Amino acid sequence: MSSRNIPPLTYKVVAECSVSKARAGLMTLRHSEVNTPVFMPVGTQGTLKGILPDQLIELNCQILLGNTYHLGLRPGIGTLRLAGGLHKFMGWPRAILTDSGGFQMVSLLQLAEINEKGVNFRSPFDNSECMLTPEHSIQIQNAIGADIMMQLDDVVKTTTTGPRVEEAMERTIRWVDRCIEAHARDDDQSLFPIVQGGLDVPLRQRCVSALMERQVRGFAVGGLSGGESKHDFWRMVDVCTDHLPRDKPRYLMGVGFAADLVVCVALGIDMFDCVFPTRTARFGCALVDSGQLNLKQPKYKLDLQPIDKQCECSTCKRYTRSYLHHIATNENVSCSLLSIHNVAYQLRLMRSMREAIQHDEFPQFVLDFMARHFGKDPIPTWIREALKAVNIELPPEEEKQEKETIKQKKHEQAVEVSQAASS
Repeated sequence: MSSRNIPPLTYKVVAECSVSKARAGLMTLRHSEVNTPVFMPVGTQGTLKGILPDQLIELNCQILLGNTYHLGLRPGIGTLRLAGGLHKFMGWPRAILTDSGGFQMVSLLQLAEINEKGVNFRSPFDNSECMLTPEHSIQIQNAIGADIMMQLDDVVKTTTTGPRVEEAMERTIRWVDRCIEAHARDDDQSLFPIVQGGLDVPLRQRCVSALMERQVRGFAVGGLSGGESKHDFWRMVDVCTDHLPRDKPRYLMGVGFAADLVVCVALGIDMFDCVFPTRTARFGCALVDSGQLNLKQPKYKLDLQPIDKQCECSTCKRYTRSYLHHIATNENVSCSLLSIHNVAYQLRLMRSMREAIQHDEFPQFVLDFMARHFGKDPIPTWIREALKAVNIELPPEEEKQEKETIKQKKHEQAVEVSQAASS
């Protein structure tokens, strides 16, 4: 059967947690299969800072993200078309997702004016003006050739209240129809609408209902992870996944902290992206289950361990914390080595969650992860509440502290036995 007769995106739920809303799935795209839940590293301008495409393949990265706004400015539609799309231009054979440029309405607000027609940007590179309309956003994304594209949405700061939130939500719905009409490559690329509505539950529900009337292959949840309280954040995610269809992938935009990923998988999200892993690498920080190791700190000067003994990335196989401390932030190669590890960490975390879901052991995975991640520190109330909403109960702090005390005593006894044996 010709590939043209097969939709450019199919999605199948392969396993579901019997307790929470977590699920594992298989998304089949034109360029690769993608196992979900999945974390997508961000290559804003067609490259991940510090990592080559071949290195991403070695990490078994199945899909990455590019930025429509930036790629539309540089290299531009003409170059992308001449190159045959972003896959060929950057030498990446696997799947790509592109955002629409809508987020720049917030991040570059001082350079943008928003009206019903679209967003009028002033280029940060040469100060020239550019009108990004829903049609133009799709035109750029068609030239990029991404497997999954985002509609242009009207994005407001997450802390915005009042009529502007409803206006943005309604405009987002109108704009998705313009995006669908402008989409010229539906046989190759899939367009996701974006759920907006700020921190207003009825608006989120209205937006989901309206978007579900459109013939689309997946949905994104936008307008979160931008400064709102974590209490509001998880509730909006929960509301959206309660109403989105089971048989289509759900993408939560801009989320990448490990604890957030675990909680949002429990809430039923399938796809994530964030610049965090590579950005924090540029500051000399490595991701581990307990949080971050700031390798610039003097305590790592003589530490000859790898970043993470359980990690099989090339950085952990070859280099010590001491060496990475020596070069952290001082040499360009340190950004590359730490970025490789941090992306590997995110991908391994997602793989572990998929395996736990498939074995119906996800609740226990969550308990174990949170114990490692927070250690002796209290687990934030919002995490407890979010997990409880999907039937995962974390142990009370008193019980957690008791376990830590027992663990510490066992360690001290083992040290005493070891010292006695060597004396």
